[in-house]
Amino acid sequence: MTKAIPTVKRYMTASPHTIGLAQNLAHAHKVMREHRIRHLPVLDGGALVGVISERDLHLVETLRDVDPEKVAVEEAMTPVVYTISPDARLDEVSREMAEHKYGSAIVIERGKVVGVFTTTDGMRALAELLEARPRS
Repeated sequence: MTKAIPTVKRYMTASPHTIGLAQNLAHAHKVMREHRIRHLPVLDGGALVGVISERDLHLVETLRDVDPEKVAVEEAMTPVVYTISPDARLDEVSREMAEHKYGSAIVIERGKVVGVFTTTDGMRALAELLEARPRS
């Protein structure tokens, strides 16, 4: 008898921190530092419009004449977001993230952001699942 494949709900970061589209890059850095996270869903009027990562921030800030206090998150975010349901199977999400080299998936339920599933969450899930296997 095989076990059912778990869903991302079990491993995702629930109720994630988010950032507004018009916030500046300096604020995004502050939120990431304070909460020790690397991905922020970007919202406009409560609707998901993108995601910004620590990597996005660093890339934009290396450009000449970029002032993090004056540049909006909108200019650095990734507007095409990989979204999933909390009930998405871990194997399917992991495969998709690996295939497209996504650093995160934004978890949506009833049109609202309810979680973030990152590669770190995926590694934690892998470790837990491997530890649960019988040793040979």
